[in-house]
Amino acid sequence: MRVLRGRAVDPESDRATTQRLAAWAGDTGEPAVRVWRPHPTVAFGRRDATCDGYDRALRTAREHGYEVVERSVGGHAVTFTGSTVAFLRAEPVEEARTGIGTRYDRATEDVAAALATVGAPVEQGEPDGAFCPGTHSLSARGKIAGLAQRVKRDAALVSGVVVVADHDRIAEVLEPVYGALGLPFEPTAVGSVARAGGVADPERVVRALQNRLATDPHVEWVRET
Repeated sequence: MRVLRGRAVDPESDRATTQRLAAWAGDTGEPAVRVWRPHPTVAFGRRDATCDGYDRALRTAREHGYEVVERSVGGHAVTFTGSTVAFLRAEPVEEARTGIGTRYDRATEDVAAALATVGAPVEQGEPDGAFCPGTHSLSARGKIAGLAQRVKRDAALVSGVVVVADHDRIAEVLEPVYGALGLPFEPTAVGSVARAGGVADPERVVRALQNRLATDPHVEWVRET
């Protein structure tokens, strides 16, 4: 198993790094894990681009000081403040149509276990008005984590986001962004590890997720430069 540490110099390079890691898993037949703190970014989903207010939502995100990207998985917009943690586990697959539920269940259990070790016991589900609403979410005093999955020809990618401490900052930018998109959003539905009684240190959350997601006893640690 390969575990990649760190982040690239900008959001686009970061995305290319993740794509290379996923390709590596498919090419080598070995799993790979990445847990990192993306640059301050608002990442829009493909469904956002079909909304009438998409251009206004992009301007709003930039006016709040965030770069914008469109991601290939997941639903609606999410915000990375610099302390928000992203994670990815890429696994080789032989049949793209099988194993989706199993991978979701295993990743959800691993993320929940990791958050418990940093003081944030979570439950599956999310409150009304949550950011990027979906069926694979973890909450405690608001939505803390969301997971998505993308299956390619030879690799499956389960990825997600964990809000560590900046729930107020995330709500501040997502409220007008979701308003521009015409989507429901409730600022108090944004949770965080810290708000749930856990740590406010993103590096401790990174290490906890690495320990749970990288389960192979033979780990190759690689640092992004």
